Amino acid sequence: MTNPLPVADVATAGRAVLDEVATAVVGMREPLRVALAAVLASGHVLFEDVPGLGKTLAARSLATALGLEFRRVQCTPDLLPSDITGSSVFDPATTSFEFRPGPVFAGLLLADEINRTAPKTQSALLEAMAERQVTVDGVTHQLPQPFHVFATSNPVEYEGTYPLPEAQLDRFMVRLAVGYPDRDAEVDVLARRLERRAEGAPVRTVVDGATLLGMQAGVEAVTVDPDVLRYCVDLAAATREHAAVEVGASPRGSQALVLVARALAVLDGRDFVAPEDVKTVAVPTLAHRISLTPQAWAGGVAPQRVVDEVLHTVAGPTTARRVPADA
Repeated sequence: MTNPLPVADVATAGRAVLDEVATAVVGMREPLRVALAAVLASGHVLFEDVPGLGKTLAARSLATALGLEFRRVQCTPDLLPSDITGSSVFDPATTSFEFRPGPVFAGLLLADEINRTAPKTQSALLEAMAERQVTVDGVTHQLPQPFHVFATSNPVEYEGTYPLPEAQLDRFMVRLAVGYPDRDAEVDVLARRLERRAEGAPVRTVVDGATLLGMQAGVEAVTVDPDVLRYCVDLAAATREHAAVEVGASPRGSQALVLVARALAVLDGRDFVAPEDVKTVAVPTLAHRISLTPQAWAGGVAPQRVVDEVLHTVAGPTTARRVPADA
C-alpha cells in the first residue's frame, strides 16, 4: 500500500513538474496542467489537434519529468496488436515459448496518431487501459505501476484513418486540444530553438515512479462535498437530455469529471473541490463521450459547444466551498 503524500507536497511536486516541462514545451501550460491532473487521477490522455503543435514533445517531456519509462508507438494501418502487447516466441534452447513484452510494458506509452491504426489494434489497448494488464495466448501479464497511455490524433485528415470507437474514447479520462500558440509564445519557441542550437529540448526528472504513486494516493485521500458530486452528475445527465445529443456522457464520464476536478484542486494546493474546478475540466472530460444526432453533426454542432451550453444551464451547488476571488 502506497503512503499518500500531503496535499501541500502533491501541489509542490506538481508545480515543479509543470515548471520543468515548460522549459521544453512553450504555451501549453493549461493543457499540460489538465493532463497532469488526469495522470494524478490515474487516467489516460488523448491529445487531439493538428500536427506540429508539440503533442509528442509534451508527452515525452511529461514522462521524463515524472520519472516514467517512455515508449512510443507510431500507429500505422499495418500495425498489429502483438506489436503493442508483445508475443510468445519459440526458444529452441528450451524448446518452449517465451513471452517477449511489447512497448506497452512501460510507465507511459505514447500511441502516436492512434487513429491511423486499425480498430483491431486500437482494441489491443483497451485491456491495458482498463485493467493495467494484457492477456497474450491465454496468459495474463500485469503492467508496471504506475502505467498511463497518452495518445495523439489528427482531427483534420481523414484519408487512411480509422475513427476511434466510443468504447475506446471512453477509456481516455480527458481529451485535450492544444491550440495554436499566441504570437509571443511562437516567437519564444523559435528563439529557444536558435539558442540551444539543437533539435531536442532537455528535460530533467523531477519525481520518480514511487513519488508519483504517493501523489496519486494523496489525491485519493481528498474527499469531495456531496453537493459537488451531485453537480457532476447533473452535468453528465444534462448531456443525455440535450436536443443535439444521441448518446450522452455515461457514469464513467461523471466519475472522470469529479476525479480530474479533484486532482486539479490538489494541484492548486486545496483539499476541497470547488465548482470552478468542475467547470474547468468539464469540456476535456465530457465532450469526447458525447455522440451527436445526425442532424446536429450535419449542422456543424460540436460536442464542446454542447458541454458549454450545459455548463450555462445547469445550476451549480450553492453550499460548496469556492475558490477565493484573489486566489
